Amino acid sequence: MTGKRVVAAMSGGVDSLVTAALLKRAGHQISGIYLKLWAGPGQEENIAALGDACRRLEIPLQILSLEEEFRSLVIDYFCREYRRGRTPNPCTTCNQRIKFGLLLDRALGMGADYLATGHYARIESSGRGYHLLKGTDPAKDQSYFLYRLGQRELKHLLFPVGSLHKSEVRKMAARRGLATDSPRESQDICFIPGNDYRSFLTGHIPMRSGDITDTEGSILGRHSGLASYTIGQRQGLGLSSKERLHVLKLDAAANRVIVGTKDQLLSSRLTASSLSWVKGAPPQETVNITAKIRYGSAGAAAKLYLKDDTTGVSFDKPQSAITPGQAIVFYRGDEVLGGGIIEGEGNKEGDR
Repeated sequence: MTGKRVVAAMSGGVDSLVTAALLKRAGHQISGIYLKLWAGPGQEENIAALGDACRRLEIPLQILSLEEEFRSLVIDYFCREYRRGRTPNPCTTCNQRIKFGLLLDRALGMGADYLATGHYARIESSGRGYHLLKGTDPAKDQSYFLYRLGQRELKHLLFPVGSLHKSEVRKMAARRGLATDSPRESQDICFIPGNDYRSFLTGHIPMRSGDITDTEGSILGRHSGLASYTIGQRQGLGLSSKERLHVLKLDAAANRVIVGTKDQLLSSRLTASSLSWVKGAPPQETVNITAKIRYGSAGAAAKLYLKDDTTGVSFDKPQSAITPGQAIVFYRGDEVLGGGIIEGEGNKEGDR
């Protein structure tokens, strides 16, 4: 595959710069595109630096503003979920609706054959379609955030750094005189300065104080607003107790924070909805699957109990702090099968 027209999504970071450089070296016709999604501090300086890097790479750069769409599709969703006492993952929504939705459509509308990004994931094709795989570097694998990609998207996507380790990407950037990321890698939410999401939410949704209770309903204290708490949280509860207490549940209907012991955070089951499958349909074999209940967690052996657009998930070993609103992603080996949104704990039969 050479000589294709490729639009490279450019953030200004080392991954996207090396992505463009690799594709250009491979003989493709490359143009860069920078998404303006949120008017954060330092954005204009970042764009100027990116423009300099693109000139060195001898590729054109286009600026595309999707701020209104980003606010409507990602930020408003983020706030709505927190108002419901849930903990959303805005990156999976941004990937689905913005990067591999609106941006991919724009790239194809520009006559491109592919959209390329600096994600650490891999795409392989076979007679059975396109397969989404984990990135080669386990410390940087981003396949969790891409589980909503389907066959239509994968057909037009390239992830050139997905088969590389981050250290290799840095060396490639240095050899080409391209800007490199700071040593401190960040998973911060891009539209929340300093990752202070509590301050951000305070300015975007109403915060109502309420009771903190144990699982029996006894009042132990007061909370400052459900959005200030997350499942599993131990610090900042302001409670006096003989044993360490953790947030077990955020009850939006009653405006209560329910706390309990670390052991009470464990569960072997959950239910998930809004399912998405890379192949367009769920796997025929629903055992021998691993599932990740959050980006930073290790995959855990699980079995699925599928029913319409929901599934029960039964884990071989109990999982801690299962959090409604977070994504759960299903794998078989290195391959992403799909995923969904966690609704809560399931019943003993896996919600069949």
